[in-house]
Amino acid sequence: MCGIVGAVARRPVASILLEGLSRLEYRGYDSAGISCISETGELQRTRAMGKLVNLRQRLETLPCDGNTGIGHTRWATHGIPAEHNAHPHQCADFALVHNGIIENHDVLRQQQQAHDFESETDSEVIAHLLCDESRHGGDLLSIVQRSIRQLHGSYALAVIHAGTPDTMVVARQGSPLVIGVGIDEHFIASDVLALLPVTNRFIYLEDGDIAELHHDCVRIFDAQGEGVERPLTESQLNPETIGKGEYRHFMLKEIHEQPKVIADTCEGRLMHDKVMDEILGPQASDLLDQVKAIHIAACGTSYHAGLTARYWFEELGGVPCRVEIASELRYRHPVVPEGTMLVVISQSGETADTLAVLRNASRMGYCATLAVCNVPESSMVRDADCVLMTRAGPEVGVASTKAFTTQLVALMLLVIVIGRRFQLTAAKERDLVEQLRHLPAKVETVLAHDHDILEMANALVDKQHALFLGRGTGYPVAMEGALKLKEISYIHAEAYAAGELKHGPLALVDEAMPVVAVMPDDALLEKIRSNLAEVKARGGRLFVFSNHQQMEQDEQLTMIDIGVQPRDLAPVVFTIPLQLLAYHVAVLRGTDVDQPRNLAKSVTVE
Repeated sequence: MCGIVGAVARRPVASILLEGLSRLEYRGYDSAGISCISETGELQRTRAMGKLVNLRQRLETLPCDGNTGIGHTRWATHGIPAEHNAHPHQCADFALVHNGIIENHDVLRQQQQAHDFESETDSEVIAHLLCDESRHGGDLLSIVQRSIRQLHGSYALAVIHAGTPDTMVVARQGSPLVIGVGIDEHFIASDVLALLPVTNRFIYLEDGDIAELHHDCVRIFDAQGEGVERPLTESQLNPETIGKGEYRHFMLKEIHEQPKVIADTCEGRLMHDKVMDEILGPQASDLLDQVKAIHIAACGTSYHAGLTARYWFEELGGVPCRVEIASELRYRHPVVPEGTMLVVISQSGETADTLAVLRNASRMGYCATLAVCNVPESSMVRDADCVLMTRAGPEVGVASTKAFTTQLVALMLLVIVIGRRFQLTAAKERDLVEQLRHLPAKVETVLAHDHDILEMANALVDKQHALFLGRGTGYPVAMEGALKLKEISYIHAEAYAAGELKHGPLALVDEAMPVVAVMPDDALLEKIRSNLAEVKARGGRLFVFSNHQQMEQDEQLTMIDIGVQPRDLAPVVFTIPLQLLAYHVAVLRGTDVDQPRNLAKSVTVE
């Protein structure tokens, strides 16, 4: 969600902060700001509403010339989007930026009535805590340590103090924070992508860590205040990987990257006609032998991937499988059957609700945990017993595309290794491996329908509502298609299992209500054809994606035949035209495709 950057160097850091913030724009934000400590030992703060261009313009007349500074892009949680609610927050000589939520901010605010508050945010109470604690003496590190002991909630926190211009103190609890190691300079950020132009060496803080940064050294302490060493890792990411290249938007670039990233997800994991247990780690076989059922927890797009995998686990593997929204599961007291493995799915590996479920897995009674994730250094990857990386690469567009399809591919790999312990035969495993090998080429063929999909988008551009229909594995694909359309075009779109039409949604169907349908050539083909006939009989306008031409096109029906597709992996391929449809509708409507309003890429708070 919000983005943090910071730097302690021997050179002016304002431009570094701005570049870092620009690389975090994909996370979603409504305001931005930076604070630096000037050469005269004063805090210089500049904030602006809206996009970073507004902050850049402000800085032309209000320069920030210090060698130590912090920056932030805010996504409103407490307090409306407004300049006075933007970060950094200050109290006396302290300035801070904060990601997360302080759950006891109301109590703290009541205790701080002697202070004048500038904002309605939960974050500002931390600034006043720092001021209060500074009266008891100590250096910046001890002041921050005493202050965070009073906080309940989640935070990634960076603090600077005008009296110690060569020092920054950072802390992490429940929100990601990484230290970038340069040459005689150090940086911090909520995502490594922000720091790639200045370093590729990183230290990932763990929950409870607090660190003191100087230009020439870093000291890290754990939650008990003991000095600790955290490993230094080198990132293989290239700064250019987050550029748009020849494409107009990141989302379009990422849609077209899907053949490659699907191939990357399969690379080294398909051994002749098998998928080896070792793709999940060296101890995976022993853990998988204990599994009697699967329980999937995820949010948003990842939840739709889990719903698709449920069909695969049960129909192909004969494995009992449940799927739940993580934000609901974390507050339930589920009855977990013996031998149930928890599978969590998250692009970022930092999704707050999903991460909370993972961390409570042992208490809930799961026998093992597995994370399907796209970020190797994430909290989820570190906390899970087994890991299956999706290899989608950085995904900048807020509306997930390649992360979703690579999640599906990774989940199919998981279905194979677990399913063969149940009812999946060697012959069926060979068939699925063959389908996976040919999947990138099948996706390429669907991308070639881009012009036809653009024409379809022209018929939807002036609509305010849409229904999406699917059956079987086509139902979660329809859910994902509806989510994409509402996310980036702001058209109200809802998905239904097509068999539910007569149980309510049919009342909405008329000539003004477009109905988008996923109609693969599978065992439910005739069923969904009957459902679509019900729509047509009531004057509804149909937009159908199929690989089986069985309906005659007319003014009520527009169909795109996407060609012969792999039977079991059809959900991956049918997702692609729905992504393109949402993209083209959004472009025609003139919305912000990559950064839709009110949304954030990485949801690191509840």
